[in-house]
Amino acid sequence: MALTLTTVAFFLAALLVSSPSAAAARALTGTAKHDIPAVFAFGDSTLDPGNNNRLNTLVRADHAPYGRDFPGGEATGRFSDGKLITDYIVESLGIKDLLPAYHNSRLTVAEATTGVSFASGGSGIDDLTAQTALVSTFGSQISDFQELLGRIGAPKSAEIANKSLYVLSAGTNDVSLYSVLPIRAGSFPTIDQYNDYLIGRLQSYIQSLYKLGARNFMVAGLPPVGCLPVQKSLQSITRGFEGCVADLNSAAEGYNSALQQMLTKLEAASPGVTLAYVDVYGPLKDMATQPQKYGFTETTLGCCGTGLVEMGALCTSLLPQCESPAQFMFFDSVHPTQATYKALADRIVQSHIPKFIK
Repeated sequence: MALTLTTVAFFLAALLVSSPSAAAARALTGTAKHDIPAVFAFGDSTLDPGNNNRLNTLVRADHAPYGRDFPGGEATGRFSDGKLITDYIVESLGIKDLLPAYHNSRLTVAEATTGVSFASGGSGIDDLTAQTALVSTFGSQISDFQELLGRIGAPKSAEIANKSLYVLSAGTNDVSLYSVLPIRAGSFPTIDQYNDYLIGRLQSYIQSLYKLGARNFMVAGLPPVGCLPVQKSLQSITRGFEGCVADLNSAAEGYNSALQQMLTKLEAASPGVTLAYVDVYGPLKDMATQPQKYGFTETTLGCCGTGLVEMGALCTSLLPQCESPAQFMFFDSVHPTQATYKALADRIVQSHIPKFIK
């Protein structure tokens, strides 16, 4: 059967799902003393500031209208109208204004020593997810980090690795792809079995970073995947009814529960490590049910085009755009607006950054 534009849109949307997080609490900026020299990010489009720009993939955001509210209105490759959570985190710590992409050709080693993002939009914990999207695997992101440590050189690299903050956000693309294109169903007949596989792989990635000297981690759970505009649109077309996709939300809840258990056990078994679980599911549900608290007037549609399926390569400046992204929870049919990221990060940074302040 030939792929229609709608089919491609839903397929791409499944790959581009991200676990929303967001901006840093201003109260910390310049006031809290700490010895965190850098922030390093790994994962998917939630944390990708442009690493995919160099890749031959449709999972890219280096074009308008992305970046319309970014300083200078530049489409850097961030899947939003503005900044990402890691930009606000480094700003709140007083490290720098933005967290750059590791694969930015203008990046210097000196700038990289204070933190970079290795994340790749469309990636996941499962290598097959990234390979399907033609983007970087989680393992290759860790290899990039190891390469950076080599470029920095000992003994400075060891000190930076040990004291830095590591932000991990992945898994949503895996769960979404399992639902839309169940290419893993043969090996994992149920979503619970697949979740166990993902958690095991994520644990091994954290342990790999631990061996490289990492000790301070913030690990994001999954959002309510079934409430993303594109997922609700797909349900309306294929199942004939409106609302969030219950089985996807149930899968996300199961994953989050297993993730918390894994992090607790791993922290107890790993001397000197701090593993903070970051809940994004609850805050996002709160935004959807009480939008007035956050200044939102639209929580069901994206700002780009119809707001139902457009994202990535399908979200262009040729389409109608909302006047004020700050009033929208989503910028495209999958990714949050800068306003959503900031509202989330105000909670996240206040709750978790103090755990890493020495």
